[in-house]
Amino acid sequence: MIMIVQELTKLQQRDGYLSDEALVRLADRLTVPLYRIHEVASFFPHFRRQPPPQVRVQVCQDMSCLLRGAGGQLAALQSVWPDGHGDVLIEGVSCLGRCDRAPVTAVNDRIYAARSVEDLRRVVGQTCAGEQPPADLDSELAEVLPDHWTIDPYQDQRSYAAVQASVKDGHADHVIAALETADLLGMGGAGGRSYKKWADVRRAEGKQKYVVCNADESEPGTFKDRELLLRAPHLVIEGMVLGGLVVGATQGYVYIRHEYHEQIEVMREAIDEARRLQICGSDVLGTGRPFELEVFVSPGGYICGEQTALIEALEDKRAEPRNRPPELQTNGLWDKPTLLNNVETFAWVPVILLKEAGNWFAAEGLDGCKGRRFFSISGDVARPGAYEVPNGTRLGDLIDNFAGGMRDGQKLQAVALSGPSGGFLPAEVPVSALSPRFVEAELETGATHFPLRDARLDIRTFRTMGLMLGAGIVVFGEEADLVAQAVTCQRFYRDESCGKCVPCRKGSQRLWQIAGQLEATQPSEATLQATGSLVAELGETMELTSICGLGQVASNPLRTLLQYFPDALRTNGAAVSDTRPQREV
Repeated sequence: MIMIVQELTKLQQRDGYLSDEALVRLADRLTVPLYRIHEVASFFPHFRRQPPPQVRVQVCQDMSCLLRGAGGQLAALQSVWPDGHGDVLIEGVSCLGRCDRAPVTAVNDRIYAARSVEDLRRVVGQTCAGEQPPADLDSELAEVLPDHWTIDPYQDQRSYAAVQASVKDGHADHVIAALETADLLGMGGAGGRSYKKWADVRRAEGKQKYVVCNADESEPGTFKDRELLLRAPHLVIEGMVLGGLVVGATQGYVYIRHEYHEQIEVMREAIDEARRLQICGSDVLGTGRPFELEVFVSPGGYICGEQTALIEALEDKRAEPRNRPPELQTNGLWDKPTLLNNVETFAWVPVILLKEAGNWFAAEGLDGCKGRRFFSISGDVARPGAYEVPNGTRLGDLIDNFAGGMRDGQKLQAVALSGPSGGFLPAEVPVSALSPRFVEAELETGATHFPLRDARLDIRTFRTMGLMLGAGIVVFGEEADLVAQAVTCQRFYRDESCGKCVPCRKGSQRLWQIAGQLEATQPSEATLQATGSLVAELGETMELTSICGLGQVASNPLRTLLQYFPDALRTNGAAVSDTRPQREV
């Protein structure tokens, strides 16, 4: 099937941008109205409608990169190549997905990680001279290699034994039963029960069904799927094939963010290999059942990580979230039943089936929790990376025993446990911020604070606490400027709002303005109290009226800054200029 988004990507790769003439020719070739081409080309930030500069430099300005001096790098590069200087464009951008190697810069889409300003000047200068300095490759730079991952039962064998056993068995019930026994939750953020989603799609009526893997991963601070795609693509493929066989799907798509160049190629090569082995293709292992699989490269935008927006993009539409119900399980891609899971969710399925039909996985948790999962951890830690740990692992253990402890011996000031989505939590969380149920069950009588380092990293535990837990954890030491962090998070939500919901579009802009005003002054107590009430009211309105999660969490960075770190606002310095371009919506 020819897709508008993918055809636009090919055109831009060929010409460098999307000219009016090229769009007219594409509309004629695809026999679709020209406005359909324009509505897609104008929405996604990756598409360019004007000839690009000779050199385009994009400096990540989000959480971990900001912490490692990306703001200064951007200013230094702009001082050498100011706006209008020759054919070089220097700009700030949203997260590039390499938070463990901050600060990160892309030069003509080639990634350069943890480089000094001097190094970047050389790279830009060489690129201006027509050279292509070697990029920093994910395959070579990972601090944490998968030597001790339990997720991969094959190591280097890639025998696809789980699919072979499932085909030999001939029944899908045991797969769903194993997922239920394992208590595998969705690893994309929502944490839904995987077995139930698979069972719902299986029961859904329809001859045509689809399987979709969400590998967009654009949340600042999150990069664990990047490593799974690169180092264990066969697990993702096998999980998707198993999903297709169970629910009765015949087509699968791996939706990958365009900045993951290596991962895209690795997945395509692994799919080709699986096709040669008859693991996917027109006839899976001689069963007569087809399951075709292909990579779909995202044209950009954080909103595409929202599952219904991702489906809209696959359908060649603007990636604007859908109202629900109906759910994707019955009315997903092209209005057909669709199984959509995250990279890690699919990747856990083979080992769950091969090891004690889910019992091994369920027993792997700590302190009453079940299973294992990956966390991306970055910021002020000595060894940032993607770590596989048992659910229930204490935050302090993840920081000390896996991530090498606090960077430069700093004291822990705050943690963002879900990228910007959950806001900033202090090292000592006031009991008043936790649910009474958790306080009564877990804390001693009379306790006023809960040490965040003691928190069990388990999504159900955090729900009991009344807090959010995602896959991306950013740690802030005592030297971190949380005011600047809150401003950049609010700017992120402003830029990445798709604009469909008026409260989100207007509210995210207003939140960024409020954050900037606070950063530019030393607010009085009256101002802090009034602002706290305003932000809480605005956040509640956005939560109630926004279609998707972006608008529902957009106020959390500023809200938690006001709630837990008012002293940082009382003593902050001058504002940092907004150097990142605002996205038009």
